[in-house]
Amino acid sequence: MDRAMSADAPLVAGVELGGTKCVCTLGTGPDDVRAEVRIPTTTPAATLAAIGAVLDGWRDGAEGFAALGVASFGPVDLRAGSPTYGCITATPKPGWSGTAVYGRLCAHAPDVPAAIVTDVTGAALAEGRYGAARGLTDFAYITVGTGVGVGVICGGQPLQGIHHPELGHVRVVRMAGDSWPGNCPFHGDCVEGLASGPAIGARAGVPGDAVPADSPIWTGVAHALAQLLHQLVLGVAPQRILMGGGVLQSRPELLAEVRRMLVTSLAGYLPLEELGTGLDRYVTAPGLGAAAGPVGALTVAHRALAAAR
Repeated sequence: MDRAMSADAPLVAGVELGGTKCVCTLGTGPDDVRAEVRIPTTTPAATLAAIGAVLDGWRDGAEGFAALGVASFGPVDLRAGSPTYGCITATPKPGWSGTAVYGRLCAHAPDVPAAIVTDVTGAALAEGRYGAARGLTDFAYITVGTGVGVGVICGGQPLQGIHHPELGHVRVVRMAGDSWPGNCPFHGDCVEGLASGPAIGARAGVPGDAVPADSPIWTGVAHALAQLLHQLVLGVAPQRILMGGGVLQSRPELLAEVRRMLVTSLAGYLPLEELGTGLDRYVTAPGLGAAAGPVGALTVAHRALAAAR
């Protein structure tokens, strides 16, 4: 779908639930956003009540909305038929484990189609429809921020087995001489425990966005992310990898180092043009930039509406 055509699409509502903030969006696509409300992610009760009030206002407004899309931080139970479908599962966010995110939000939109995916899957779907992955059927979207998440699209559909991918928690080959234990409460030195914003801040002893660009900490961050890409390239074989999130938005120069370390790690095993002269296009920033997440929720709503027809 061309971005210029988004204004001709139905008006839908999207909710992106992130680790630090939630974004409620009313619109048809990236070029036609009618309203956007940002809500801090605090307790489940306060956060979901505030989102519900926004949805109630839009639902009862002059235009209403035709579908609801939810793109949530995870892990989320997305198993069809599960009694806890749409609930947050084991998360390091205090108080959120077991929260019925999807059911509570759908209560504010009872008469329209709705769907839920992870926040990174939503962003990936948006990039496939409007952004840097248009025309591709197999690609991945990585966000590096409060956590590290990966949305994987295979054959044009989100990858979903007995659960959705949680590649931010894979263990990686550690950089030589680096014994810092990481700060993931579940796995210690997984990718998220080494490269997320909180991990960077914990290691530096200052907020992640205050770590200077010349700090040696960034070499370890790039190494962990390159190891994640190594596993993606060999395990999923995407046509393109998009990397976004707050850490990379504040340190865009990190992307070049991740590319370089990926090539070193693969050691010529895959003689693909994309991993040589085309590497800048193969591992790249999202086409939608910081809007990928909110637009992802709108994209999920459009998919729900199409499925209901």
